[in-house]
Amino acid sequence: MTGRRPKRVPNEAAGQKPWELTVYVAGASLRSRTAIDNLNAICKEHVLCGCRIEVVDLLKKPQLARGDQIVAIPTVIRKFPLPMRRIIGDLSDTERVLVGLEMKAGQA
Repeated sequence: MTGRRPKRVPNEAAGQKPWELTVYVAGASLRSRTAIDNLNAICKEHVLCGCRIEVVDLLKKPQLARGDQIVAIPTVIRKFPLPMRRIIGDLSDTERVLVGLEMKAGQA
């Protein structure tokens, strides 16, 4: 590593509208809290226009899993900007999250 911080990426297609992300978790488990904390940190670091993060607890609203085809948790779905993207896990691998949610410079 060069020690440089990654460049924050504005979403040109969306103007300055914040990204819309939904994170599906099961209760307040350590894995759920870790995923939410990691997602907040990644958004703060890498998305200039900000993120709106909706947290859906599937223990409280299990019917929502079917509508968004959630088969594993935690799962994050990027609903805006389009196209939709999803990633599963606690989001501790920042590089994987940046690629999976297309938050890296130069990606479509």
